[in-house]
Amino acid sequence: MTASTLGRLFIDGALLAFVVGVVVQGIRIRRSTSGSSLTIAIVGLASTFAAVVVMQVALLTHNFDLAYVAENNATFTPTIYSMTGMWSALEGSILLWALLLAVLLVVVITRYRRDAADRVVQWATLVFFAVAAFFVGLMAGPADPFVPNPLHSSQGAGPNALLQNNPLVAAHPPLLYAGFVGFTVPFVFAVAMLITGRVDERWPIRLRQWTVLAWGILSVGIVLGAWWSYQVLGWGGFWGWDPVENAALLPWLTATAYVHSIIVQDRRGLFRVWNLSLAIATFALTILGTFFTRSGVLQSVHAFSSSTLGPILIAFFAITVGGGTALIAWRGDRLRSPVGVDAALSREGLFVANNILFVGFAIVVLVGTAFPLLYEAINGGQVTVGAPYFSKVSVPVGALVLSLMALAPLAGWRKTDRHVLWSRVRTSAWFALAVVVVTWMAGIHRPALLLAYFLAAAAAGSALRTLSGSVRSARQRGDSRLRGLLGPTAGGMVVHLGVVMLSLGIVSSTTLATKTEVALAEGQSTVVAGERITYLGLRDVHDELRDATELSVRVNGQSPLHPAITTFHGRDGQTVGTPAISSNFWRDVYLTFDAVGGTGTSSGAQVAGDLPAGSVVLGVTVELLLVWLWLGGLTIGVGSMLSFVRRREDHK
Repeated sequence: MTASTLGRLFIDGALLAFVVGVVVQGIRIRRSTSGSSLTIAIVGLASTFAAVVVMQVALLTHNFDLAYVAENNATFTPTIYSMTGMWSALEGSILLWALLLAVLLVVVITRYRRDAADRVVQWATLVFFAVAAFFVGLMAGPADPFVPNPLHSSQGAGPNALLQNNPLVAAHPPLLYAGFVGFTVPFVFAVAMLITGRVDERWPIRLRQWTVLAWGILSVGIVLGAWWSYQVLGWGGFWGWDPVENAALLPWLTATAYVHSIIVQDRRGLFRVWNLSLAIATFALTILGTFFTRSGVLQSVHAFSSSTLGPILIAFFAITVGGGTALIAWRGDRLRSPVGVDAALSREGLFVANNILFVGFAIVVLVGTAFPLLYEAINGGQVTVGAPYFSKVSVPVGALVLSLMALAPLAGWRKTDRHVLWSRVRTSAWFALAVVVVTWMAGIHRPALLLAYFLAAAAAGSALRTLSGSVRSARQRGDSRLRGLLGPTAGGMVVHLGVVMLSLGIVSSTTLATKTEVALAEGQSTVVAGERITYLGLRDVHDELRDATELSVRVNGQSPLHPAITTFHGRDGQTVGTPAISSNFWRDVYLTFDAVGGTGTSSGAQVAGDLPAGSVVLGVTVELLLVWLWLGGLTIGVGSMLSFVRRREDHK
């Protein structure tokens, strides 16, 4: 049996299982009977996993009888990039998405097996089966990853050059997809609660757990994507407000609002309808993001495939939004909270401000991302929305978010006396002022940067104060200090510390960066922003995968770095720049091979005819504290895991 036939057999089996799951759950709901659909879900998972195995075997063995393998793999493709080829294009990405959905479906059914008779669980399971059936159905139709290759080629085209230039491609896309898929859980339960008209107080905190987990995974995935962009694209930046970047940011913004406002619902019973709306909106934005990135409607350096799925994805998005809106209109009055926010200066009042900021900014990003599409559809022309549009809003939003992070954890519920709040914030404020003084003495006098440092330090002080209180409480209960770090409060403060680190990395690296080009002859040195750059020579590298011209450059006498121009075999010989980076805790030196002197070169670099032969032009960017961005992303991931794990007393 061919890989094409076997793969399609497993896809059809998975689709059948998920459709049966929808039917069985519908019958149980109609007849008011209980029962578990775990066996059906396991069959769907097993079939989907088997299809993944077939695809991976085809990629690893370079089975070009499959069109997908021929288009995204080659005999010279290294093993790691053969494996990652599964999510290098649309059809394989949908296969990975379906696998993650199937795994999560089994986990959710197992987790709530004791509640199988609960109408909320029954409806949530039905909707989950329907979502899984939709994505598997895409592969049974227009996004079939097991289409036979009519050309019967003996050599494939190989992955896109940018997808075989850094091992981060093995982690970044799967984490993004895992985060997206994770938002399915709050979505299906939100729909179930709207259908049944029930918002039991036990559900908000459970759904917050799932959302925090998905949010943390997506956060790490986004940061790894920024790291990948920084290491691969050769521009010295990490975020360019590209449409594909924005597609991942949109659900992250609404999910951030949700994980904060659900706390208020748990403590005060507020924001019921609002939280259900956020859960639906977050899931809908994952579908819209998939449309942006995989339909070919937007041009992006991050978009590696296009398809005819656009109308189907937009239809599913419209059904999600339209159905969710109809359910909220139907049940909104019944589910509305009986109480309101007592005072603006309270924790719930500050969380309202948090929600306004994140949802408002999500709208700004959505408008800026979708506007070129709308403009082209209406006027027939093309227009772009660049980074200045987003930056004008993101900078003040970031400052306000840091301010809320400094105040909200220390504010009381219902109402907080200003003098009491100041007594709690005072230590953080003095610490932040000391940071500003030290920064000023270090020679940094820009008011905007000093304000950012002040707010970040104040937010860090607030988080540390709350963390220390959680640890003290654990010790008083007789628990270890480690148990004091578990749970939503302590985990959330670890996340806040990660956000502070990330903010410092972003602000410092973008504001204090030095970017220039230097022309150097072999053996010559220069100094850029206090960093000594020495050009040692160049060499040509040829192997089965690529042809490259590498420079040898020493930074401050350390081991040589090798920025290069690389031409990958396959796909018509794609040529990309390969930067080299010297990094430590305080600064990054980012090197690119920009041009060579003389009249000709085999390197693919630009030729600078006014420079003597043998000389080169190096792009040099020196950025401060950039590593804090990556460490901040890691800290956010750790904090999310700590927040997901709940202590025994949190369940009471």
